[in-house]
Parts: sequence; C-alpha cells; structure tokens
Amino acid sequence: MPRNAFERELEDLERRLRGLGDTVEEVLVEAVDVLKRRDTDKARQIIDADRLVNEVRYAIEEKIFVIIATQQPMAVDLRTLAAVLEIATELERIGDYAKGIARITIKMGTEPFVKPLIDIPRMAEKARNMLHRGLQAFFERDVELARKIPKEDDEVDALYDQIFRDLTAHIIADPGLVDRASYLIWVAHNLERAADRVANICERVIFMVTGEVVEFD
Repeated sequence: MPRNAFERELEDLERRLRGLGDTVEEVLVEAVDVLKRRDTDKARQIIDADRLVNEVRYAIEEKIFVIIATQQPMAVDLRTLAAVLEIATELERIGDYAKGIARITIKMGTEPFVKPLIDIPRMAEKARNMLHRGLQAFFERDVELARKIPKEDDEVDALYDQIFRDLTAHIIADPGLVDRASYLIWVAHNLERAADRVANICERVIFMVTGEVVEFD
C-alpha cells in the first residue's frame, strides 16, 4: 500500500475514532442525567444504543488488521495503529459503564434517592471533560496534555470517596436503605472507572508519540 494510501486509511480510522469518542462522551453524561430524571425509557435507549458503540469499535479493529496485513508498517505506524485500537477499546468500555448506569436507573425505578444527586453529576462531568481532552491529546499528538490529564483523576477519586462515605453513613443509620444506597455507590464506581480509562488513553498517547512506556497511578 503506497504511503499516501496509508495516510488516507489512517485519516479514516481517526475520523471513526473521533465519532466514537463524541458518542461515548455524550452518553456518559446523559446516563447520569437520565438517572437524575428517572427516565427509564431513555435508559433503555442508552442500553440498546450500546450495540452501535460495540459495532464501531469492532469495525475499527477489523480495519486495522486489514491495514497491517496489506503492508509492512514502520514502527511509528504500528504504534499509531495500536493506539487507535487501544483507545477504541477503552471507549467501548467507558460506554459499558454508561450502560451500567442506565441499567441501575431501570432497577431503581421510582424509588426515592437516599441523598440528592450532587456529587455524582459532578463526577460525570469531570470524567467527560477528562475524556474529551484525552482524545484531544491523541488527535493533536500532545504529549504534554496527555501527561497532565491523569493528575485530575485525584479529583474524581475524592468525589467517589465522599459519595462512598456519605452513602455508607446512611446505610449504618438505616440498614433498610442498603439497596438504594448501593445502587448509587455503583453509579459512582462506574464513573470512577471511566476516569481511570482516560488515564489509560493518555498512557497510550505518550507511547505512540515518544515510544516511552509510562503508567499513571
């Protein structure tokens, strides 16, 4: 495959990845909004739409394998293709977390919240913002940005810890609240894991551009 043909294929891959990223960003925040509004119909739509996220991810994977099979990529090309595949996989998993939140919305039905949803929407917005800039770091090959973003995960972790402590206190005070409180803990856990996935994306961006292996804790 001539070099210009490879570059066209890579541009198409990145276009698909950008579309996948936009979808996952939107659904991550939307899933929490749906929970807040107790919109079980919309929650079911989020669950059904997750199939499309999976299909795009596998289409990206298949195209990458075709590109590798039809040429001999240079080392930097292989790192780029591997980054696209890894990031698509991370996006698919973040989509799964949003789907999990939608499922919790359905399970909770119309049961009242143990406490007002304040910190959970803040977590969702922070995770979405981290994801948006993590993808920006990839598309712009911005290593400095990729190094900065994972540090913000501490803010997400702090919100999760606060939510966990608050809900645990409610359970201790009234064990009858255990199910409703546990549902919200799982929502917060899904958002915390989504932010962790962004750190993985940043690690991959750094390796793609520099060849340096880093692991953010």
